Amino acid sequence: MASRIPSRITRALLAPALALGVTTGLASAPASAAVWNSCDQWGNTSLNGYTLYNNIWGSGAGRQCVWANSGTNWGVWADHPNTGGIKSYPNSKKVINKTITSLSSLSSSYNVTVPASGAYNSSYDIWDTDYDYEIMLWVNHHGAVGPLGTSQGTVGLGGHTWNVYKGSNGANEVFSFLRTSDSTSGSVDILPILKWIKDTKKWMGNETIGDVQFGYEITSSSGGLNFTTNNLTVSSS
Repeated sequence: MASRIPSRITRALLAPALALGVTTGLASAPASAAVWNSCDQWGNTSLNGYTLYNNIWGSGAGRQCVWANSGTNWGVWADHPNTGGIKSYPNSKKVINKTITSLSSLSSSYNVTVPASGAYNSSYDIWDTDYDYEIMLWVNHHGAVGPLGTSQGTVGLGGHTWNVYKGSNGANEVFSFLRTSDSTSGSVDILPILKWIKDTKKWMGNETIGDVQFGYEITSSSGGLNFTTNNLTVSSS
């Protein structure tokens, strides 16, 4: 339920330049004018080393608009009906393109403001370059949402304790890590999680990590809800 099909990602990556146009009447824009905004389904842009995507990919979706002051300070207004199924994953992406063993560090910090209603999760979505493996790190969630797959127990990694799930959406393997306590700010040491999947569980090999995305997987947000990334950093070496 939590995973997204690679073909959808490919469409987002190949979104034409016409999708970058600014749309007027953006409900989510902050009081000071944002550097960029879009209500287009596949609207995307690059800012200071990050790529922003509006990314409305699920069936039955409503209206959604994204704004950004930078790749690390951005937000989204979404009005999706209270029906099942993921409607969108607006996100900011940092490209890594290094194998797990060649990474000496991979970490991130986040600070978000999320609504008290609706159904969604705030999550990292980490992909290998071939889109064979998807690693999700849920830092908070609300409403009727849940991970794909079956429970693999609880583990302490990267500075947090996670409930782990393993499954497949038919196109790729999905490993979901749900924080045992929700958080709207903090930091995650991502590399130990990847090494645990590779070395301890042997669920994948020495994959090349392509993208580290952070965003909001929204199932419902009827009436229009705001999700704000106050600050985000993704660092690697």
